[in-house]
Amino acid sequence: MNQPNATPAGPTRFGFFIAPYHPLNGNPTLQIQRDLELVELADRLGYAEAWVGEHHSAGMEIIAAPEVFLAAAAQRTQQIRLGTGVNSLPYHQPMMLADRLALADHLSKGRMMMGIGPGQLASDAAMMGVPPARQREMMHESLAALAPLLRGEVVSAKTDWFELNDARLQLLPYQQDGIELAVASTISPSGAVLAGKHGAGLLSLAASDPSGYEALMPNWKVYEQTMTANGHTVDRAKWRLVAPMHIAETREQARREAEWGVGHLVDYMKRLSGMDMPWGDTAAAAVEQWTGPGFPSFGRATIGTPDDAIAAIEALAQQSGGFGIFLVLGLNVADWDATLRSARLFAEHVIPHFTRANRNREASLNWANENSERFMTGLRAGIEAAFVTHGQALADALQPEEGN
Repeated sequence: MNQPNATPAGPTRFGFFIAPYHPLNGNPTLQIQRDLELVELADRLGYAEAWVGEHHSAGMEIIAAPEVFLAAAAQRTQQIRLGTGVNSLPYHQPMMLADRLALADHLSKGRMMMGIGPGQLASDAAMMGVPPARQREMMHESLAALAPLLRGEVVSAKTDWFELNDARLQLLPYQQDGIELAVASTISPSGAVLAGKHGAGLLSLAASDPSGYEALMPNWKVYEQTMTANGHTVDRAKWRLVAPMHIAETREQARREAEWGVGHLVDYMKRLSGMDMPWGDTAAAAVEQWTGPGFPSFGRATIGTPDDAIAAIEALAQQSGGFGIFLVLGLNVADWDATLRSARLFAEHVIPHFTRANRNREASLNWANENSERFMTGLRAGIEAAFVTHGQALADALQPEEGN
């Protein structure tokens, strides 16, 4: 727990949360390849994690099996951890999903993580005949079977939508201590309760939404209480917050770059909800709304400079009381070159601020500055002593040679 008046701890690990969102007027094969390239770049730049979502309808979020995508990403990367963000548990037989995750963990040499949720798109559930009112209950039923399976236990369970009889995984995960689990949490405390019951981490997807922002501390308190009641250790370092960001060298440049593709998000929200967006007439007006009051579901975006990103993350740390991992929500609102430049700027200027990577470099320069008079005096004395010692040799060298 934080001490009274202590400054809340900011994150020390960073990553991307890739839904993904892709415009309908692009080449889907190339769009998915660019998602892989973003994970590759994140690995090279030192990001700690990449999470990839699961969706089955509405056309923009086009990765249906995140564990398949992440198995491909594992072959292109070296160190970055890879998470399903999230698996929609009501859409899967628990043993089959656990089996696929265990296999992906071997393919990645132990870098897999599992995000857990009930399913986001109502159109997904409708196509599969999953009753929306049952989705969260089905998620609880599934995780009650899936978590012990991943631990190597034998599970028998019967519900109205799946049955397991002395089920066990023939291949356990590569990680000896198991695959890390994280439960999606938005505004209601249901995710916090489920995570606390199973000792999973908390994945706060609506951290920048005004309602989600206000719910951060209450949900954490529910999570703490539930974790403790179930005998689990609470660790803020495993709390992940997600928020949309795009940065450039100036705010004006960042906003121009975001205007390139923000219309696709506005159209997506309009067509999913069946309602007009009153601020969707121009790209500039949409960006203004997004960075101000915010978008439904997507919350407020930080579109500006690295300093703006630092301020937004520090505000999240203050509001939440401290968390361990910040994930940039990848929205593809800027063109590809600008998206990559934003990722590089974030790695170059934002991450070192929170990891304090340059603290000893700064201390070393400050120490040199504070002692500069002493050091310069010694330097001058050394130069003068050298002239005394080697002055004759210098004079002889400057004498013209005989015959010249």
